[in-house]
Amino acid sequence: MRTGTVSRRLHRLREDFDQSFAEPARSHDEEHLELLTIRAGGRPYAIRLSQTSGVHPDRPVTPLPGPQPALLGLAGFAGAVVPVYDLAALLGHPVADVPRWLVLAAGTPQLGLAFHTLDGHVRAAASDIIRESGDEARDGRRGSLRGLVDLPGGSRPIIDIPATRALVHTLAGHAQAGDEENAP
Repeated sequence: MRTGTVSRRLHRLREDFDQSFAEPARSHDEEHLELLTIRAGGRPYAIRLSQTSGVHPDRPVTPLPGPQPALLGLAGFAGAVVPVYDLAALLGHPVADVPRWLVLAAGTPQLGLAFHTLDGHVRAAASDIIRESGDEARDGRRGSLRGLVDLPGGSRPIIDIPATRALVHTLAGHAQAGDEENAP
């Protein structure tokens, strides 16, 4: 009798597993936002998870000489060499410690942004997001910040990865090509 119960359960599990591949992929609902909560230069921030392609601790970065203090150097990822910038320096904070964490920006060209502390992953209601006006968002280094999210423990500015990529291009003296990165 027990063998029949186990057999039926296994059959039902197999059917459920197979059915999960037959259904279309589920997308995140529009009412929530997935965020990484981080600290850069001792200050709390949030990054949209959809704008990243990976988070890595203690990644070796080969230093590069040059006039840009925010450029930490180069790191290797799956056979590609990626420039790594200190996020705190890009945001205008003094930097004393070497950042431990690195987030890869989604899209092209590849870009790594180093920060000091990964606080966690949160799912925030879209209603908890306060957007900045367009004029405030274009203000120099603060142009990397797009809005504020109200979370337990306090509000955090949201770092916009495409805007940060544009800032890096400006600092490096490159003209940014119009690509999909400018989309929200």
